[in-house]
Amino acid sequence: MRLEGAFYERDTAAVARELLGCTLVRRTEQGEIRVRLTETEAYKGAEDPASHAHRGVTPRNQLMFGACGVLYVYFIYGMHYCLNIVAHEPGAVGAVLLRGAAPLEGEALIRANRPGVPDKALLNGPGKLAKGLGIGIEWNGRDLLTDGELWVERDPAAPALPWEATPRIGISKGQELLWRFTPKRPG
Repeated sequence: MRLEGAFYERDTAAVARELLGCTLVRRTEQGEIRVRLTETEAYKGAEDPASHAHRGVTPRNQLMFGACGVLYVYFIYGMHYCLNIVAHEPGAVGAVLLRGAAPLEGEALIRANRPGVPDKALLNGPGKLAKGLGIGIEWNGRDLLTDGELWVERDPAAPALPWEATPRIGISKGQELLWRFTPKRPG
């Protein structure tokens, strides 16, 4: 079942946690790609010094201040696109960075986008995930609630995954905010 707007119109960190185990679906002319989300990070507004929205609205981050369920895609390090979903409470600011996933369907399509990459490195980072799905800057602003080529699903019968929170990766500010979420490891 495709996630609806109300799912994203909540606390950004809660949305990031609950996206774990959900399925990101990418429909292409060659077929469908389905991946299970395995790592997310929450980024909020002024209270989050690591967020693009920390200092207010800019042309780059304006989507973080707008409608929930919209893609916020940006280019980083001169070589990678990062895929985020705008998610926040009414009147707030925020987005969830999709950091990693595991292939469920369409692995050949993913591998066509990431040839020669070993299994464990296929979708284990935000740039790798975007590239594996064929997502670039042209996807910035697309609405996951209505888009026919990309959306997020959750099986209502599936139990919530146990999760753990850790510091976010690749940031120097806001490291005390434990807003990176991954499935809890056994033991």
